[in-house]
Amino acid sequence: MRYSMRMALAEANSVLELFHRTGGYLRGHFRLTSGLHSPEYLQCAVVLQYPEHAARLGAELAAALRELLGARKVDVVGCPALGGIIIGHEVARALAARSIFTERDAAGAMTLRRGFQVQPGEIAVVVEDVVTTGGSTREVVGVLRAAGAEVVAAGSIIDRSGGQADVSVPRTALATLNVVTYPPEDCPLCRQGVPISKPGSRR
Repeated sequence: MRYSMRMALAEANSVLELFHRTGGYLRGHFRLTSGLHSPEYLQCAVVLQYPEHAARLGAELAAALRELLGARKVDVVGCPALGGIIIGHEVARALAARSIFTERDAAGAMTLRRGFQVQPGEIAVVVEDVVTTGGSTREVVGVLRAAGAEVVAAGSIIDRSGGQADVSVPRTALATLNVVTYPPEDCPLCRQGVPISKPGSRR
């Protein structure tokens, strides 16, 4: 049975309530991984530190991905380190698939390390915690495709782009937000002298 719009809205509200309840919804002045600045930040690690929440969100995201894929079997779930590792592992568990992650090399390029391999023709999805511009997801899609995988979809807990991010494959999210972002050269919070923080995994 397809999810109705009402069901999707209820699930999104439930996910955001979980962020508020655990202290994962922050307000202030933040530098995002994309380089953009924002007055809001969703710290998924605060939520995912609780195994029961990680398992729940992983199962829900896996169900949303199945809605995109139908009966198609997923062989491998790929995600970017560090933010995607926990949720990627939980999605893989729910899909009965392998879980692997990419890391950045010394030059800053995404790559597979630690003995992770993808076999040509394997069906893959890409999962991460939060999408803002979609850049990290696109990079992981590229790495998996270069290794021979067929990347068929992507998913995230939160989509901060209002549904606008293009990751080159169909994608889904448990909650979609229209969060205000500013380029660093035109940030009103910077002009006001509000201290900035970078709470994500990349400095």
